[in-house]
Amino acid sequence: MTALRVPHEFEPQRAIHTLWPAAGDLWEDDLDPARAEFAAFLGLAAAPGADGTAPDIIIYAATPDAAADARTRLPRARVIEAAYGDVWARDTGPVFVSGPGGLEAVRMIFNGWGGKYDLPGDTAIGADIAREAKAAVRTSELVCEGGALEFDGAGSVITTRQCVLNANRNPGWSEGRVEAEFARLFGVTNVIWIDEGLIGDHTDGHVDNIARFLRPGVVACQSPSGRDDPNAAVLDAIARQLEGARDAAGKPLKVIRIPSPGFVEHVVGGPAAASHMNWIAGPKHLVMPAYNAHADAAVKALQAACADRVVVASPSSAILTGGGSFHCVTCNEPL
Repeated sequence: MTALRVPHEFEPQRAIHTLWPAAGDLWEDDLDPARAEFAAFLGLAAAPGADGTAPDIIIYAATPDAAADARTRLPRARVIEAAYGDVWARDTGPVFVSGPGGLEAVRMIFNGWGGKYDLPGDTAIGADIAREAKAAVRTSELVCEGGALEFDGAGSVITTRQCVLNANRNPGWSEGRVEAEFARLFGVTNVIWIDEGLIGDHTDGHVDNIARFLRPGVVACQSPSGRDDPNAAVLDAIARQLEGARDAAGKPLKVIRIPSPGFVEHVVGGPAAASHMNWIAGPKHLVMPAYNAHADAAVKALQAACADRVVVASPSSAILTGGGSFHCVTCNEPL
């Protein structure tokens, strides 16, 4: 057994770190609705489990107004004022790893999703989160974001070629070099490569929108919802690739498919990267983002495959205007 491990997110969590919506020029009319959606899904994620324990909710607030708003909406949370560009803590924050010396915070290079967005504070907030967690920091020359990585806690990680091997992040890196770096950073022995992610995803195919482990050896992905689903071919290709993959023990993956949201229009037109996969798990609930009437069928399908949690849908249309959802805006710190 390797000394390094990224625990599966259904394992006990000490804290959920998140960055509160603060920038009025970025969120515009969606600022208050996004804050309301944050409060709703975080409240569900923080509900105590059967043993009465619950993760701490640690909110970083970029302005006094954001700090006051977070304290009002989530009185139980701990609020820390800190600088950041926007709310995507999964990508600007560290990836926490259990190591032989305790908790470690792996910080890869963040370049604004391939140079698309350069916001002051986004390259520094990861250090603040690591410091708050009292985790030793390990660094890498790999340009990558936490949303590009899905760990099963048992030696496997899923990622996409579209993101990690993109010339806007890691020109000249081969799959073998990336796999060796993943092994060094995270202790994984098995990398499952998916070709590409959702249409309209500015992250270049983050895996937390397309494939998530429910437990080691069992992975969920989406099926098309309706003839107008813009990702129908992509979703079927993802399922085929997962069905042909194996876990770290060499066993075929069990693939569970749940309905997608179908076509959800982006604020500037075309399809938004809406996904039911961008859930977050607390000790009691699996909190799935909801966008339209397809959420009910997705909750039912997820609940059938997830007996140890109550699957609930929580609105995420305002958060989506910024480009992501619940998993994108959180950073899990394991026990």
